[in-house]
Amino acid sequence: MKSFFSKFKEGLKRSTPTFQKIFGQVGGIFSGKKLDAASIDELEEALYGADFGVETATEIIDEIQAAYRKDKELRGQDAARIGARVLERVLEGAEAPEDWLGEADPAVICLIGVNGSGKTTTTAKLGWKFKEEGKGVVLGACDTFRAAANEQIKTWADRLDLRLVASHHNADSAAVAYDAWQAAKGDNAKVLILDTAGRLHTKGNLMEELKKIRRVLQKHDETAPHHAWLVVDGSLGSNSIEQARKFHEAFGLTGLIVTKLDGTSRGGALVGIYRELQLPIYFVGLGEAKEDLQPFSVKNYTNALFGLEA
Repeated sequence: MKSFFSKFKEGLKRSTPTFQKIFGQVGGIFSGKKLDAASIDELEEALYGADFGVETATEIIDEIQAAYRKDKELRGQDAARIGARVLERVLEGAEAPEDWLGEADPAVICLIGVNGSGKTTTTAKLGWKFKEEGKGVVLGACDTFRAAANEQIKTWADRLDLRLVASHHNADSAAVAYDAWQAAKGDNAKVLILDTAGRLHTKGNLMEELKKIRRVLQKHDETAPHHAWLVVDGSLGSNSIEQARKFHEAFGLTGLIVTKLDGTSRGGALVGIYRELQLPIYFVGLGEAKEDLQPFSVKNYTNALFGLEA
């Protein structure tokens, strides 16, 4: 299996072609030649194009320009290291804390987000990851609102040999959560992952369903759900920030999963989301395979983005 860094590097290289052309491909400004004013302008444009946002792009450019004023021999790789260092500072605290799973039995993870974010697929991949680690896991198909959701998650569960608790289309999602918790408890599973209904952050009735799931879970365990993660489509760029803010206000998010970083030109979008909410990023999606859901690493992300080696 490829290393985490390799996955980041390949995924982000596919996702940000303009950015990667500047950062480290042969002939790019970060291939070793000296910087000049034109190449710094080109870099600034690429930062905006990758959706880093004004604040982050400005910080990176300001530090590179300051270094360039001091040393006109500054080369592309020097600028890359400066940019990576700035991003590491911006993303301080963005990684999941150690032992985040905790001692709950089972630990309940609610995955939340709009339709199309990759939430159901992520549920299955996350379940497979825990299974591979030797942790008992149960999936709860609480997305009863979307007709195809049950079929989709059942297909994944069968393929990956995962225990799934599901019901019929338009069933009470909170009742499914209740049954899934009982199944996880009966199986002595360490983790229960609930795939909740995809919803627009502006739909109050669906937001109320999320709150009902929480109330039902708390009849079993007053601290549940222990994790509430928003699954964000990385290709949405800065548009995802308002979405994340609204979900956080309504449900109290505890973390993020950023998907589809292998198919977007906006590899910097997660930086803006983190700056806005200061929520840890637990995993990122870098492809379609089950192994492509990777734990988020600030070092891997910044190095891969700026064409630096691990």
